Amino acid sequence: MSILSGKNILVGISAGIAAYKSAHLVRGFIKAGANVKVVMTPASKDFITPLTLSTLSKNPVLSSFTNEEDTNAVWNNHVELGLWADYFIIAPATANTISKMSTGECDNLLLATYLSAKCPVFLAPAMDLDMYKHPGVTTALTKLQSYNNIVIPATSGELASGLIGEGRMAEPEAIVAFVEQYVLSGLPLFGKRMLITAGPTYEAIDPVRFIGNHSSGKMGFEIAKCGANLGAEVVLISGPSAEHIHDNLVKRIDVVSAQEMYDEVHKHYDNVDIAILSAAVADFKPKFISDIKIKKQETALSIELESTKDILKSLGDMKTRQFLVGFALETNDEINNATKKLKSKNLNLIVLNSLNHKGAGFGVSTNKVTFITDQNEVIDNDLKSKAEVASDLVQLIIKKINA
Repeated sequence: MSILSGKNILVGISAGIAAYKSAHLVRGFIKAGANVKVVMTPASKDFITPLTLSTLSKNPVLSSFTNEEDTNAVWNNHVELGLWADYFIIAPATANTISKMSTGECDNLLLATYLSAKCPVFLAPAMDLDMYKHPGVTTALTKLQSYNNIVIPATSGELASGLIGEGRMAEPEAIVAFVEQYVLSGLPLFGKRMLITAGPTYEAIDPVRFIGNHSSGKMGFEIAKCGANLGAEVVLISGPSAEHIHDNLVKRIDVVSAQEMYDEVHKHYDNVDIAILSAAVADFKPKFISDIKIKKQETALSIELESTKDILKSLGDMKTRQFLVGFALETNDEINNATKKLKSKNLNLIVLNSLNHKGAGFGVSTNKVTFITDQNEVIDNDLKSKAEVASDLVQLIIKKINA
């Protein structure tokens, strides 16, 4: 999933031969999960049809203030369009359109929408070499940048005239990537790396049976989604879980046992800024694992157990710059027990879950938690969805690392 998923993107098309690339651009934003609308200058319809763009965007394409062929035409509200958009990308932006934008001229729907837009505006210039280098165009682009518009530089290559040089509109894939990077760079966790563990571990008894728990992994997956949505690169190490995540910023690593989780966590820990260990790791595992299925017996079966490695404590012992977060599931004397765990494992923050609260714990979509920090802060929270809990946790971490 792209950082643009769910965003409203307005694509503006002016009259240049590069307009044929706009179909691929619209398709690229749609594939990224964005909602896309298209506004064209009237002359741009000579280069690409509104039907193509409306089919790809799944929205009507607008090019005039009203539909002149409809006697009952409704006004196309440029102000509403400008307010709808989270990002406005004008590609291609011709010399004519760039010049008019820089002077505030407004003689078509695209320009009226630009002047009404409250969102970031991107321009992808497209014109011949001499036009792109002309002082009138370079001055207009500089002026537009001074208005906080973002120029996506033209590239070099063969131009419509047959000349070779600067002036080609950036390729659609590059424009999508440029916008994605811009959005990411403005997010509070951009440049940060997160390590998150999720789900249960299964400790084998024989090839068929195991010791495990009821953790679904949902809490850890919601934290991973939240971190990625705020710009972080996330390594998600998950025990067996039916949860899914589709995000370009999340690398999922599947493990089964506590030892496998220990090994994977230690591979990545040195390179992260934030580690959140929400997995319900087994505290014990069978000392001996049978190579064959243990047959049912009339007499009781005894299994000798031994402790698994304490992943959280091992990270606390080797912590340098990382912000380390653990989880504690308690049934009695919750605050005191969680605080002891916070200190003994050298954590920055611990998330206390109590099974005494209805709607909290394993296998449900809600949780009621208390955050306890290494500054002796105890922050109680109401029952919320696990997505909301994840957001509260990540926002608290951001506040702490920026303090």
